[in-house]
Amino acid sequence: MKNDSRSEIEVMIDLYLDHLAVEKGLSQLTITAYGRDLLVYVRYLKDAGIDSPASIDLSSSLGFVAATSDGRSASSRARMLSAVKGFHRFLYREGTMRSLDVRGISSPKITRRIPFVLTQVEVEQLMSATCDEKSGVRDRAMLEFAYSTGMRASEICDQKIENVDLDSRIARVRGKGGKERIVPYGKAAAAALSDYLNGPREKVLKGESSIYLFLNYRGRRISRVSFWKIIKKYANKSGLPADVTPHTLRHSFATHLVEGGADLRTVQELLGHSDISTTQIYTRLDMEYLLEVHRTFHPRG
Repeated sequence: MKNDSRSEIEVMIDLYLDHLAVEKGLSQLTITAYGRDLLVYVRYLKDAGIDSPASIDLSSSLGFVAATSDGRSASSRARMLSAVKGFHRFLYREGTMRSLDVRGISSPKITRRIPFVLTQVEVEQLMSATCDEKSGVRDRAMLEFAYSTGMRASEICDQKIENVDLDSRIARVRGKGGKERIVPYGKAAAAALSDYLNGPREKVLKGESSIYLFLNYRGRRISRVSFWKIIKKYANKSGLPADVTPHTLRHSFATHLVEGGADLRTVQELLGHSDISTTQIYTRLDMEYLLEVHRTFHPRG
């Protein structure tokens, strides 16, 4: 039961987070992050003697931005400001806030880092590190499926078997915010899936059933932590860098498509990015690859 002594702002934060979940369809991870950021905002407002939405103005918002600028990365500050701006818009629409002056506060510029990716040879090394034992067959299927579809780790772990068409080699994916997309997968992934579905998966279920595609040894949905450990295990076994993660396969998937000539809109659709600016990092990454090829092979490089 929630504390009745909460301020009006705290009550409105709860309503706003419910609004993000129900009407905006944001993921629970995003909502939790926004909730943490807004709690920081509430503490600042309390210290400033502000306990109602009607008392919030541009000066208090600017003061909050200044007070939280030290010790946080640009991406953290941008997310925090996004949470505050969204909350202000909600308060304004609900009629509890007088103006939207905070919209004029600019977000910090975020420098996108070029992600670490595997070469196609390194991908083959990773796949070849799996073995023919029961868990190895499952692991090979997971790695091949992840690289072939570009799915996020959470999407791989949440993938339901009914959403995988084994004949047409396509899968329906429920991504961030509950948005669905259709992604194809290749012959190598199809072969690995067939080996897994017709052997280890049936054995681990022991006559029971599961809606999930990838299962642990107890017949339950495999977790993201387990998937992370699996890819680390094979990266280490094949001598690949320590920073290989499930997301590395997603980055490698996108990069290899761009290197092969795929257009950015198609890659955006396959990755499930809502904004193409997120996908554009792979064009810059591809340029890094081209520059490296030029430096390596051109006689005057």
